[in-house]
Amino acid sequence: MTFSWLSIACPHCGSSDVVYSCNPACCFNHVCNRCYTTFEPVTTKVGDFTGEIGPVPPDPDPTGPTAACARCGEITLLAITDDGIPRGRIVCTSCKALLTLQVTAVEPG
Repeated sequence: MTFSWLSIACPHCGSSDVVYSCNPACCFNHVCNRCYTTFEPVTTKVGDFTGEIGPVPPDPDPTGPTAACARCGEITLLAITDDGIPRGRIVCTSCKALLTLQVTAVEPG
């Protein structure tokens, strides 16, 4: 099991060229650089991560995809992967909540 920063595919065209265009004090609006669709990712708590998070990857690009933890609201979330393949789960590095991610407010560009 390894951890990586979030990567969110555009819900309209599937591109991974997505940027976070706002700030957490406002909203979580993301924009696809390929088709200009906008959307907002939302997390849902599904459990607690009981293992060790281990070393956190180097700081991500500040415009990279993010969301707020459903438990504590922090945005330092890591995707859980096995051999580079996403497992569909996310862990909050602050409170260790185990989360899933959904995309809402989709507006095609």
